[in-house]
Amino acid sequence: MSRIEEIMLMAPVVPVLVIEDVTHARAIAEALVAGGLPVLEVTLRTASALDVIREMKQVPGAIVGAGTVLNEFALDDALTAGSEFIVSPGLTESLAKAAIAADVPFLPGTATSSDIMRGLDLGLDRFKFFPAEANGGIPALKAIAAPFGSVRFCPTGGITAKTAPDWLAQDSVLCCGGSWLVQKGAPDLAAIEAAARAAAALGLD
Repeated sequence: MSRIEEIMLMAPVVPVLVIEDVTHARAIAEALVAGGLPVLEVTLRTASALDVIREMKQVPGAIVGAGTVLNEFALDDALTAGSEFIVSPGLTESLAKAAIAADVPFLPGTATSSDIMRGLDLGLDRFKFFPAEANGGIPALKAIAAPFGSVRFCPTGGITAKTAPDWLAQDSVLCCGGSWLVQKGAPDLAAIEAAARAAAALGLD
């Protein structure tokens, strides 16, 4: 089993986090981990993202990675901040080779058969399907995954607490990314932990 697969199998849902205020980072991570979701993807979409990664890594049990990694420079920044895995919205040869050379678990985004074939040529077989709903949802994933029996996915983008069980029921899906767990603004920690518990329970079905 690859290291990225081990991470994907730790929980059925990976929180996809866009956090502006670093002072909320540790408490949010604690609530998510307490709710049963240890794998946290911090997107590099805010000025505070790297500091958020550093803060969340202080939480016992948290496995913190960087999302929205677009190039080798962002990869270097994410690794310096302590990221334990890397997620990208797409798949480029330069980023993939840099991640492989850095020996970091890497989950690149794919949307087409050509993306998957390019990844397979690079030795990758675990991918993000992104943006999941905008790309046609479950029917599209079924069609794209069909020729690639050994490939597995983490669909992300537009998935909700209501639709997550349908995605997780697909044979090709190991986990899914969820941005519904943490709302913008001051965090409601009790609500975050409750949402995490509900999401973690999806893996028990």
